[in-house]
Amino acid sequence: MTLSILLHVLILVVALSGWSWNNSVKEPPPRSISARLVSSQPPQPEPAATPPKPDPEKEKARQQADEKQRLEEQRKAQEKAREEAARKEQEKQRKQAEAQKEKARKAEEARQKAEEAARQKAEAEAKAQAKKKAEEERQRKEAERKAAEERRKQEEAERLRKEKAAEAKRKAEEEKRREAERKLKEQQLEALAESASKQREAEQRRQAQEAAAAKARQAQMLSESEKFQALIRDRLSRAWYPPSSATSEMTAKLEITLLPTGELVSVKVVSSSGNTAFDNSALSAVRALPRFPVPEDQATFERYFRRFSIEFNPERLK
Repeated sequence: MTLSILLHVLILVVALSGWSWNNSVKEPPPRSISARLVSSQPPQPEPAATPPKPDPEKEKARQQADEKQRLEEQRKAQEKAREEAARKEQEKQRKQAEAQKEKARKAEEARQKAEEAARQKAEAEAKAQAKKKAEEERQRKEAERKAAEERRKQEEAERLRKEKAAEAKRKAEEEKRREAERKLKEQQLEALAESASKQREAEQRRQAQEAAAAKARQAQMLSESEKFQALIRDRLSRAWYPPSSATSEMTAKLEITLLPTGELVSVKVVSSSGNTAFDNSALSAVRALPRFPVPEDQATFERYFRRFSIEFNPERLK
């Protein structure tokens, strides 16, 4: 608190001294000096001069200026003395503060050393206590482990004894079961062999019947398809008008797609005769038929008449 007051006083003194220096009184003008020229010639007698009469106003102004200068010098000397006293006081307080800080630092170091020593002692005691507890815990766990190991050995021996007895019983039952299964399998195999033989015979009969039926069906479909193919060729030959330029060497192959009703879906040339008029006459003959004769049997239609090819030749339709 005292240091703070002294610092405030010092700042106030410095501020006042600065203000005084800025507002100092102007120095009085220098005094005039009278001089006369000295000649190497012998002095001539001067006429008698009347001494000047002093000016009371100027003399008073000069005295006032001298007094102001003396007072200013006295004020500056006092200000300098106060500043020096304040500086010495500040230096003294600084040294006292540094001494107090050093004392406090040493006290803090001593306290920290004492705390560190106490901490190290506490840590050492805690480590010793923890080590002792850990050793006691290790010994307790070791005793528990040995007891558990002994119990485990006894339980393992009992388990092995029971397993051996159970294994012997299981083997006897397994042997009985295997014997029963063997006899059952023999019976089943005999029954399966007999059943398989009967199934093979039945399958052979069925396959023979199906083959005969398929052959008959195939023959029927082929016969029916040949009949309708002949009908289609006949109608196309009547609807076809080959051009005058047609020759027996010309042949155009067309692909025809029909609906189950006999209606034309599409027709295209798959092998040209080399004569555009000839090819177009064949296409016109196909398109001229409003409906193609087709079998009612769906299988026969799908196999032979859904999509088929026909060759146009002046001597034959194939």
